[in-house]
Order: sequence, then structure tokens, then C-alpha cells
Amino acid sequence: MGMSESYGEGDRDESLATIARAIDTGVTFLDTADIYGPHTNEQLVGEAIRARRDQVGLATKFGIVRDANYPERRGVNGRPEYVHAACDASLARLGLEYIDLYYQHRVDPNVPIEETVGAMAELITAGKVRYLGLSEAGPATIKRAHVEHPITALQSEWSLWSRDIEREVVGVARELGIGIVAYSPLGRGFLTGQIRTPGDFGDDDFRKYLPRFQGENFVRNLELVDQVTAMAEEKGVSAGQLALAWVHAHGEDVFPIPGTKRRSYLDENAAAFDVRLDASDLARLDEIMPADAVAGDRYPDMRFVGVEAREATEATT
Repeated sequence: MGMSESYGEGDRDESLATIARAIDTGVTFLDTADIYGPHTNEQLVGEAIRARRDQVGLATKFGIVRDANYPERRGVNGRPEYVHAACDASLARLGLEYIDLYYQHRVDPNVPIEETVGAMAELITAGKVRYLGLSEAGPATIKRAHVEHPITALQSEWSLWSRDIEREVVGVARELGIGIVAYSPLGRGFLTGQIRTPGDFGDDDFRKYLPRFQGENFVRNLELVDQVTAMAEEKGVSAGQLALAWVHAHGEDVFPIPGTKRRSYLDENAAAFDVRLDASDLARLDEIMPADAVAGDRYPDMRFVGVEAREATEATT
């Protein structure tokens, strides 16, 4: 996402070089979405991997709809006809014949999940998609979707500072054999320790709209990250590598997808796979940043994200 928007100005040549380096390094899974750009990130990723298609498992997503107030507000569309139209549009932008993993980016509270997933399953029959995924879905929705068609992956925010899926979602995913794809495993860059003031964000950086990066929340959260940074220094790794190692430590069915726009950060992130944390390390990190420690919501509008918000919707569906 950051290569095309949201995290400051992108650099097309560096982005293409970063994707190439990722594949050379052994990264086999790339994640994009139609909303990123919008649309331009799929074009970029498609161009980057077209000649190396057999080396990459590609995921993209549909369902988030921008309005005039994006990123503060956005809509969701899970209607079956939209599913088909969105997939065809993504394939055209990517310049590919099929998508390995196709996610519903956010659950549409106005469309039964069975209808959306049923339409997604038709894409598999048509040879356009290989596997299905959900993003930011709650336990009841995951179970209902999985009955309609097997769900391969669940993508939700999971990191040291976003741990709400640990309460129920992780257990349900494991019960059903669904892989867990952890997005923003570096807390949108905050867990690297390199963001020191709200002034570090440019005018086109969407993080300035997020409650966790504002006012007293920022100050409180920076205190937590400083403790993570101190622990990382003791271990001889970067704060970001420690944060990624924490996600990796949660199981072989957990796949963090740190985003980066530059080769230097890619190399740092990849090296985190070799950082090993023992039980005492994990316990210390739990003490530093327990599940309820972080101040502020993840998004300005939590109606379409997060376990708690989703369960309120499911109760009326």
C-alpha cells in the first residue's frame, strides 16, 4: 500500500526494485488490494511480478469503497455482482490470468456473508481465483463463511499493539484450519521506534488521521515503544525486528506482511525471521505491552473493523 499512497510520496523505480529484491530474497507471498492507490498498486505489483509469476503467491482484495471523505470515512460493498466486477477489474489491472488468494477486504453488514462468499466461490469455478480469504471478520462470520466455502486465510491487524484478535478470532481460525495473515505487524511503523512526533507525518500520510497517532494517545504509546526499543537494543536487534519476531513466534500458521517502500527496510524485515524469542522474552513483551495497553482506536471509524464492532453486527444478522 505504501508504495502507492498513505505513507508519503512513493518512488516507482524503488518500489519495483524492492519487489524484485523481495522475490530474490525468498519472499513468496505479496499482498495488494484494489483500494490501494486506488487501483494503481495492483498495476505496479502486476508489472513487477508478471515475468516471475510462478515464483509468487499473490493476494488482492475487494470490498472497500472510497467516498469523498476517505480516509476518514469509507464504504463497503459485498454484493455478488460487485464481487464479480471487482475481480475482473483487478485481473485487468494486474495483467494476470488468476489471483492466488482473493480476500473480502471488509465484511459488508448489509449483505449475508453466504451471498458474498458464494459469489467468491464462483470465481474459483471460473478459474479466476484459487483460494478465498476474509479480512477483519469476527468469529461468527468466519464460521458461516467457512460453511459456504472453505476459507484459506484470515487477514487481520495483529502486532504487539493490536492484539484484539487473540481473544476469539485466533482460536476459531485454528479450529477451522485457516491461516492467519497479520497485517501492520509493525504497528504502521510505530513499533520501529523511528516515529517520534506527530510532525513526522506529511500532509499525505493517513496515519495522522488515526487516533493512536494523535495527542495524548501518541505520547502514551511512544512510552510503550521506547520500552520495546530498549529490549531490542539489549538483544542486538532493531525494534522492528523484535516486533516481527514476536508475531512469528505465535505459530507456523501466522504470516506477518510488513509493508515497505525501500530495499533497506525490506532487508531488515527479512532478517527478523532469524530472530528467536524464548518464553522469557515473550513474557517480558507481554508485560511491556499487554493487550489493553495501547491508547486509542485503530481507525477513526471502527464500524467496519475490529472484533467487537463485527460481533455487534453479527448479532443482528
